[in-house]
Amino acid sequence: MRATFLRAAPYADDAMNLPVENVDAAIPYYEKTFGFRVVSRKDAPHKSVSLARDNIQIGLAESGGDPTQEGCFFEVDNVEAAFAEIKGKPAAESDFRVDEFSNGPYRVFFEVAPDGLCYMIGAKTEKSEGLAD
Repeated sequence: MRATFLRAAPYADDAMNLPVENVDAAIPYYEKTFGFRVVSRKDAPHKSVSLARDNIQIGLAESGGDPTQEGCFFEVDNVEAAFAEIKGKPAAESDFRVDEFSNGPYRVFFEVAPDGLCYMIGAKTEKSEGLAD
């Protein structure tokens, strides 16, 4: 089963301008790990690429920003399927945690890209699912 990516919410301002040191070096990781495909490239005002999968788009840019301070939350329809795709193995309960947001709880896991960007991947859950009593 393959997860559907529903939404990308940046940690800062812009999911279409996530900073990386080298766009060309970063692309293969996003294609292989997340299943993104390149939809456009630009050379000005700085080298950048737009990537898409399912219902979302993100952009990587050689903008001089610090990738260790950026990333996105990817909402998916099935967090276990997303974990298996991204991590390449079945998930164990200890691979997840439940985080509470203004619109409810999400069962989540994290992936840090080689470029330093951090991604939280999660699906909405019931309050009791994944929480200790």
